[in-house]
Amino acid sequence: MANIKDCPGFETFGADVKAARIAKHLSRKTLAEIVNIDSRYLANIENGGTIPSLPVIIQLIKECGLPVERYFNPEVMREESAQRQRISHKLKLCPEQYLTVIEGALDGALKTEKSADETEGV
Repeated sequence: MANIKDCPGFETFGADVKAARIAKHLSRKTLAEIVNIDSRYLANIENGGTIPSLPVIIQLIKECGLPVERYFNPEVMREESAQRQRISHKLKLCPEQYLTVIEGALDGALKTEKSADETEGV
């Protein structure tokens, strides 16, 4: 088990796992069973800053829908604003049935922005 201070890019891993688990309406016990780890170990990952082994990291990233780049290539993620990263993560967690609504909202926002740019002569 690695220490979080020795793993740049993993500073938010535990909190990200916890947020994704809650968003997916999974209990800690259920996610631990899916990943084949003890629920107390998952609690330590979520709350204590424990960095698990690579196989466990991969399973948690997969089951939680977390962006691999955030942990293994943090420089790429730093190029995006924090808000863009949060929205991107939430979009990955969003149930398929709501994506049409979200896409429509984005299309409307982009159309409004384009109209404003054209009005200003940009």
